[in-house]
Amino acid sequence: MRKLLVVGAGFVGDEILRVFRAHGWEATGVSLSGGAGLIEGDVSEWASVDNFPDADAVVHCAASGRGGEEAYRKVYLQGCENLVRRFPRAKLLFTSSSSVYAQTNGEIVTEESPTQPGRETGKILLAAEKVVVDAGGIVARLAGIYGPGRSVLLRKFLSGEAVIEEDGSRYINQVHRDDIARAVFHLIDLQKFPGGQIFNVCDSVTMSQLEVYQGLARRFGRDLPPRGPRDMNRKRGWTHKQVSNEKLRRSGWEPIYPGFLDAVENL
Repeated sequence: MRKLLVVGAGFVGDEILRVFRAHGWEATGVSLSGGAGLIEGDVSEWASVDNFPDADAVVHCAASGRGGEEAYRKVYLQGCENLVRRFPRAKLLFTSSSSVYAQTNGEIVTEESPTQPGRETGKILLAAEKVVVDAGGIVARLAGIYGPGRSVLLRKFLSGEAVIEEDGSRYINQVHRDDIARAVFHLIDLQKFPGGQIFNVCDSVTMSQLEVYQGLARRFGRDLPPRGPRDMNRKRGWTHKQVSNEKLRRSGWEPIYPGFLDAVENL
């Protein structure tokens, strides 16, 4: 039985564990606090990582919480360095972020597009990606995550906090938690992808902010949110781009939820 270690068994990590177990893997999760069948561990501390159990494949999907540059450096950069050191022969997958693409003109971005994030946190993510790619691992750049009980757009719309920025033309790039887990399994289990690759993991249908809120307004019979200025303080930074998942789809993966509005009934 093949063994998987998921470092960061939270919202996404728990679903990754479930998917791999359903396919016959022995899957073990790690979290800072442990408990509920999880191993207690800190990916940023070598003494902790050195005690992680052996595995055939390792997924780093730990989150930095609401931390800034120092948290990113510890969890992502030091974390990836520690995992590469501890598991030199395992297949390593790191869940990064599509926020490393800083494009603002609505263009389509692929894995070959320039990555020039304006924030230091984005630069730290790129440094962590390089560690993984140089070690022959796989990087999955995730769009904004949503799923059961978790959708910032839906929550703000229903609570009346939503604002359409300017004309609402800014593109929203998202991906459902379940599709992330299936993508991770696809990239690790098939064993047909050579190491050192990067894949965008996102919905197939990219929608503008206005289109998203128009769809929610129709679904719930409510008025559109009011207009307002750009939110330049977004955690992932203000960008306007269309993240392409074509490379991942060419490899044989297809999302269960092609677009955000396809999943609304299950959120």
